[in-house]
Amino acid sequence: MTSPIRHRAAAIAAAVALAAASLGGCSESDAGDAGSASPGKNKDATPTQVVILTHSSFDLPEELVARFEENTGYTLVTQAAPDGGTVLGQLVLAKDAPNADGVFGLDAYSVMHAVDKGLLAEYASPALPDSAARHDIDSHVTPTDIGAVCVNADNAWFDANGRDIPQSLDELAKPDNAKLLVVENPVESDTGMGLLVGLAATRGQEGMLDYYETLLDGGAKVASSWSDAYYTDFSGADGHGPYPLVLSYSTSPAESEGATSIVADTCVQAAEYAGVVKGAKNPAGAQAFIDFLLSREVQEAFPQAMYMYPVDAEAALPEAWAQRAQLPEAALEFDAREVAANREGWLKAWTEMYEAR
Repeated sequence: MTSPIRHRAAAIAAAVALAAASLGGCSESDAGDAGSASPGKNKDATPTQVVILTHSSFDLPEELVARFEENTGYTLVTQAAPDGGTVLGQLVLAKDAPNADGVFGLDAYSVMHAVDKGLLAEYASPALPDSAARHDIDSHVTPTDIGAVCVNADNAWFDANGRDIPQSLDELAKPDNAKLLVVENPVESDTGMGLLVGLAATRGQEGMLDYYETLLDGGAKVASSWSDAYYTDFSGADGHGPYPLVLSYSTSPAESEGATSIVADTCVQAAEYAGVVKGAKNPAGAQAFIDFLLSREVQEAFPQAMYMYPVDAEAALPEAWAQRAQLPEAALEFDAREVAANREGWLKAWTEMYEAR
């Protein structure tokens, strides 16, 4: 199974360091002074480019990008940060002299940091569908695509061993099941962060720590990354790993052709957001780009292009997704502002618990 899923590290300190290195020089999207000609402006100082800061997994089909450019008159220029955390780091470092017009790829676990730091201008896209209302958390950001972090099970292993697949977080924590599970370190992995956020938001910090303690006491493993957990430790990826349960994504079973399944009651919602950078040279272009992301054609391209669900519930899913990877209806929810206020404290508490073992 070829990995279609993005693993984006969530450590903000490392992201800021990477961002600092990447901002050392000018990019092709840097525009000159308002009265001079440059690659980003015509002789009348009207922007001809729209510059979008995004993560390295941004990969829309070329024909859709060409359609955007034809319809708007802007040339789309992307600045690719290594991961979602680095996107936020670059926004922070460029706050006083922004070199992008818009941003795409802020995840639900960090997006309110960008809002609270005053990095984004207000924009409410008229293209946002009614089905996205539950993800519409602030007037400075627009939800564009959604997902879910879920425990996945190796169906063949459970069949061969005459075992029932655990159906809830509480069942997973029982010793006979915990020893079958590999999860990711939330400090290093977005997937791991998803579970931590879901537990902390629904059980409180102490309940979250108690749950992890129970998992670890029962023999669960903590891997450093999603790729290590899924492709090395999980038995359902290639049949060689020792753990038949893994923290992964609700979309993973679509790629395993039915060999794996999700434990629906373990899922935690996820989302990505776009926004207009405050102080942008071309805010109108950024607004047009956000509207473009919400168009039906782009929404239906998200699954295969960037392995996320469309935020538009009316957009069609690929056949394999429709059969095996529907978005879970009962995912654990959280308040993005609560996460922004408590994220670092939760990570610190988890790290102290884990290192003390």
